[in-house]
Amino acid sequence: YGEAHLQRLQFIRHARDLGFALEDINALLRLWGDRERSSCEVKTLALDHIAMLDRKIAELQVMRASLTDLADRCQGDDRPHCPILEGLAG
Repeated sequence: YGEAHLQRLQFIRHARDLGFALEDINALLRLWGDRERSSCEVKTLALDHIAMLDRKIAELQVMRASLTDLADRCQGDDRPHCPILEGLAG
């Protein structure tokens, strides 16, 4: 691989590490290669991604709180009664 290929791969890897979808990475690569572009479109992609991450974080926090509540109600002893399984069963 040449230097340009390595830079492109590094760019893709970093974008993936930040959680960008392949479609967004393609758009970012296009923008990265376009020296005539304005930064507005790049910032919009980044802000949209941040909003998606915020939604995922909120969903994970709700999931964590629910599971923590179930685990707190479980005695974790030798009895068969298990609030975790009951909670999962609805």
